[in-house]
Parts: sequence; C-alpha cells; structure tokens
Amino acid sequence: MEVAVTEAVQRRPRADGQRNRARILAAALRLFVERGPDVPFTEIAKEAGVGVGTVYRHFPTREDLIEAAYRSELDAVCAAAGELLEEMPPAGALRTWMDRFVDYWATKIGLTEAIRAVVAAGGNPFAQSRERLDDAVGALLSATAAAGVTRPEVEADDVVVSLSGIAMVAGVLEDREQAGRVLDLLYEGMRIRP
Repeated sequence: MEVAVTEAVQRRPRADGQRNRARILAAALRLFVERGPDVPFTEIAKEAGVGVGTVYRHFPTREDLIEAAYRSELDAVCAAAGELLEEMPPAGALRTWMDRFVDYWATKIGLTEAIRAVVAAGGNPFAQSRERLDDAVGALLSATAAAGVTRPEVEADDVVVSLSGIAMVAGVLEDREQAGRVLDLLYEGMRIRP
C-alpha cells in the first residue's frame, strides 16, 4: 500500500534548525560580501557557530548557499515593508523603507561576484525579485495614498526602478548623506501637493 505524504503531514523544521540556518545565512552573506564567493565553508561554519556538517546539511553546494543568502536579503527587505507599516505611520514607513532598499542594494552589489557563480551554474537568483519588490512598494504606496500622503497614480515599479538607480549611484558616493538627500527628492516627487 502506497502512502502519500502531504504538506500538512510533513514535519516543520525544528526551531534549532531554523536558528542554525539563519545564523549560517547571516555569516555567509557577510563573508561573501567581504571576501567573495570562495570563502571556505569551514570559515562560514565557524562564524555562524555551527559545525561544517550543519552548513552542508542545509546547503549542499556553494551555489545553494549563495542563492539562499541573496534571497534572505530579498526576503528581509520585502518583509520590512509590512513591519514598518505596523510600527509607524505610512509616510515614515515608506521613507524608512527607501533607505532600507539602498542598504539591500549595497549588499546585492557586494554579492555580484558570488551571484555570477550561481548564474554560471544555471541558477536564477533573481527569479521573482522584481515582482516581490513591486509588491512591497505597492503595499507602502497603497498605505500612503490612503493616508493622503502620496499620489495614487504613482506606480510601484516606477519607484523600484528609481530606487535601483539611486542605489547604484549611492554605492560609489563617498557621502551617504547625499544618497539620503536624493531619496528625499524622490519621496517628495511622490507626495500629494496642496
């Protein structure tokens, strides 16, 4: 007799396993940005406070780990939209998220060499990235438009493209405050005028 395993029957990951995975991803992300894609798994394990076998159990290949590290940053920046809307008024949430996006982009740029290795191995770490970012910005814009702060016709994808351009330039600016001023200009361009 054959038994089908459904999602409801499958076990959820143990809490310690989830914590280990999160620590591995944080350590890998930092080390990949600082030193490139060839950081030994032993160093990632040491930084994460786990055994090297734990790293391999979660991420059998280097490409798996690189892609998961990138996606964890994408998950964090997308989740931040909802979290910020819960913590502060919509106008502040949008502007704060814009800064968070620039930080995300800086990490993405830092991972460029590592991501190339994933793409060369046939992976697509960017699948659905734009859509997910558009959804996050869309939630922020809906909230700010409903609060009478931003113009309702502002398109989420236009904001993502604008932020991406600012973030690329911010990576080469010596003055992080200048990037903040440019973000302020974009933010003011979205606002409703009396």
